[in-house]
Amino acid sequence: MSGNSNAASAEENSPKMRVIRVGTRKSQLARIQTDSVVATLKALYPGLQFEIIAMSTTGDKILDTALSKIGEKSLFTKELEHALEKNEVDLVVHSLKDLPTVLPPGFTIGAICKRENPYDAVVFHPKFVGKTLETLPEKSVVGTSSLRRAAQLKRKFPHLEFKNIRGNLNTRLQKLDELQEFSAIILAAAGLQRMGWQNRVGQILHPEECMYAVGQGALGVEVRAKDKDILDLVGVLHDPETLLCCIAERAFLRHLEGGCSVPVAVHTAMKDGQLYLTGGVWSLDGSDSMQETMQATIRVPVQHEDGPEDDPQLVGITAQNIPRVAQLAAENLGISLANLLLNKGAKNILDVARQLNDAH
Repeated sequence: MSGNSNAASAEENSPKMRVIRVGTRKSQLARIQTDSVVATLKALYPGLQFEIIAMSTTGDKILDTALSKIGEKSLFTKELEHALEKNEVDLVVHSLKDLPTVLPPGFTIGAICKRENPYDAVVFHPKFVGKTLETLPEKSVVGTSSLRRAAQLKRKFPHLEFKNIRGNLNTRLQKLDELQEFSAIILAAAGLQRMGWQNRVGQILHPEECMYAVGQGALGVEVRAKDKDILDLVGVLHDPETLLCCIAERAFLRHLEGGCSVPVAVHTAMKDGQLYLTGGVWSLDGSDSMQETMQATIRVPVQHEDGPEDDPQLVGITAQNIPRVAQLAAENLGISLANLLLNKGAKNILDVARQLNDAH
């Protein structure tokens, strides 16, 4: 800033110095993710100031219960949305997989940032470093907080036992290393990368072993749906390919009426103008499953070509700078794949999984 105090005070009082308040969860990973988004915004908008406001969510506070048992769709988002609603923050950075496919009225996902590695990773107890899930001893206990991971891995590795483990990444790694309870734990590779803990990754699980959660590896920026200034501000963060993959995934999950309490997983790939979506559903023990793949022709857009829409949201996402036709094609792909599975009996698998999860 200039050494001229009058110029400095004039700049401080100008509208350019508006402060944008960014909400985040308090965990170290959430802060790292939010910091990365804010750093990008600062580079794009050097005339704006950004203030990060951290808060605890229900999911951060209830640590003795499996996520699938709490029965709350907005475990990691409700308190942050409350702050958005009250104008205490202007935008909130989330792991996209924490955001339900139907957002409360008045909110939208204004940006989906470029996806990092969407796969799951295995972190082994120090005494099992060098092993894989396949080579772990019989009856080894593997920790995961996800029904999706447990169902797929029980099917693939029947010699292992799976047990719930909760807490943020730091807590879970501490439980693995200090308690003699777990031989390994399963975590999202993207979170480990963002924390700088790649050296702890003993194995990456590829789709044949374990498909990932809807939106995994991507960050979503949630804003007030009618706040055009902020929507325009964050809209530049949209990564077109990630956006279209995640629209397809979220449409698939929403049409299946899946969520935390049932094992649903996906895998998407964009190649030569084709979007490939693989989706699957599992029984809780992994013994029953159904998977299918479909594809749609989607040109990854460079810029917006359509006119404005009255209701631009698709599966909770607003992306007015990305062609509507491409977004609709991605959404239709997700719905078509869900219908294919439902017509083959997926609803029964999901209903039984839901009932068993509720009963336990």
